Amino acid sequence: MKPEIHPNYRAVVFQDLSSDFAFLTRSTIAAKETIKWEDGQEYPLIKVDISSHSHPFYTGKQKTIDAGGRVDKFRRRYGAAGQK
Repeated sequence: MKPEIHPNYRAVVFQDLSSDFAFLTRSTIAAKETIKWEDGQEYPLIKVDISSHSHPFYTGKQKTIDAGGRVDKFRRRYGAAGQK
């Protein structure tokens, strides 16, 4: 392989914001934040809205996730359901 043409493949922590679940894996994704993991080392942190720990397909439970206040924005714009 040619040196210095491949992205940096390293250990990264992905954190599911909807269920506060985190897992350590390897990735080339760039991260701005870091987190101290269970082994005492610092790893880059990637925050995700949904993962296998919170996705209805894997959990068997339907759950409404309001990322960024979309439900509130809709209600403000169009009013409460059933009102005319």
